[in-house]
Amino acid sequence: MNQPATKVLVIGYVWPEPRSSAAGGHMMQILETFLTQGWDITFSSPATIGEHKADLPALGITECAIELNNSSFDDFIRELAPDIVLFDRFMMEEQFGWRVEKHCPAALRVLETSDLQSLRDARQQRLKDDLKAQPGNDDFSALFAPGLEDEFQRMADTVLAKREIAAIYRCDISLMISDVEIRLLTEHFKVPAALLHWCPLMLEPPTEAFAPFDERAHFLSIGNFRHAPNWDAVLWMKNSVWPLIRQQLPGAQLHIYGAYTPPKATALHNAAQGFHVMNWAEDALQVMTAARICLAPLRFGAGIKGKLADAMLCGTPNITTPVGAEAMSDEQPWPGAIAHSATALADAAVSLYQDRERWTQAQEHGRQLLARRYDQNIHGPALVECLEQCRNDLAAHRRNNFTGGMLRHHAHKSTQYMSQWIEAKNRNL
Repeated sequence: MNQPATKVLVIGYVWPEPRSSAAGGHMMQILETFLTQGWDITFSSPATIGEHKADLPALGITECAIELNNSSFDDFIRELAPDIVLFDRFMMEEQFGWRVEKHCPAALRVLETSDLQSLRDARQQRLKDDLKAQPGNDDFSALFAPGLEDEFQRMADTVLAKREIAAIYRCDISLMISDVEIRLLTEHFKVPAALLHWCPLMLEPPTEAFAPFDERAHFLSIGNFRHAPNWDAVLWMKNSVWPLIRQQLPGAQLHIYGAYTPPKATALHNAAQGFHVMNWAEDALQVMTAARICLAPLRFGAGIKGKLADAMLCGTPNITTPVGAEAMSDEQPWPGAIAHSATALADAAVSLYQDRERWTQAQEHGRQLLARRYDQNIHGPALVECLEQCRNDLAAHRRNNFTGGMLRHHAHKSTQYMSQWIEAKNRNL
């Protein structure tokens, strides 16, 4: 007799847009991994539908819009009775976790962290402090220098870190895209390693020949403009990095692509300076393949960078910072260059742009890196094995996570009372 298909409910922070953000791409990789197992997937979200949403029904995934603070979700999840509930970002666990606990306590609770938002926020604040103290600073070596203990000290007293790590404890497994963030959580926040699973981007390593040096031209930068690290990188390029590149390469052109381009971004467009704000790319890999260099001068952020993985998939060497390269590589050569200042970034970009031999070598380093760290044939099965093993031993797993059970009990009770109060108040309006 055939076993019924495993039922998975995903509660999305947004509807996935794989061509707009790395987070959307990673979510689609997770969903596709589940589909290969024959699992029955329902994707729900309280968010409005974006213009670049993936066609989930075409893949056989059921869609369902849900609302915050609405008891209709109780009937929905009770009827669905999922075996696995995947929360997309910790805010969804905060909003819906207590309802899952109430109606489906035996469901495996999985958190897709995407990246540690409390880490990203702490780094953004450090950048603000640095710019305030040194308004004309060009060299950010000190900004990139702090180790994990320093990151912990900056994060530990923040409300955001307490909320995010509490959600990690309340879940059975949290998917971590960055092994550096796993070290931060286990070594400094003392989160049990059994609650975390390394799940980086899951990609099919390229096997065909890349477009060569002579068939490429110009610089490219890409990223969702709604993502604060991307917007900061655009401003740094406009004000500091790109003028230095143009001094050495007067005819150089930079094409900047990003979803949801705001007026403040289009206002930066200046063809005379070779600074082109191009809006959204219909095919990000196509424009990446046409470029000779990918620029990613990120001064803060967390997780790993989808734009740099895309660059490697297309054989496009990149110029980035330590934050951009964090958790992307091992001890092997980087497929491009990593620099700490606007001057060093510009010099590295110009040098690599003109040096065919170094450029071709960097291209090959990217291919090797993809095969070592991001092979979907390795990480997909590892993810399924992790979830199945946890489901099969869920009682013991939860018993060993007493702190998580305690947090679920208290947080969900208080959230339940608050939600009931809000619903009662809305009925009386």
